[in-house]
Amino acid sequence: MDISLIFKVAGVGLLVGILSQILAKYGRDEQAMFVGLAGILTALLFLVGEIGELFESVKEVFGL
Repeated sequence: MDISLIFKVAGVGLLVGILSQILAKYGRDEQAMFVGLAGILTALLFLVGEIGELFESVKEVFGL
């Protein structure tokens, strides 16, 4: 796992948190929810490759 992946996910989290707080402050709660959902999906897209490698490692360990 590369350290840049951790920084990317943390950056997405910070950006989503700030945008959600700003939108919620101005009464745009529904849009804040969508920003949070988009942030989660973006972070998951960053992590899909790593999750795939994890499953491959588990399969190798257990000989499946």
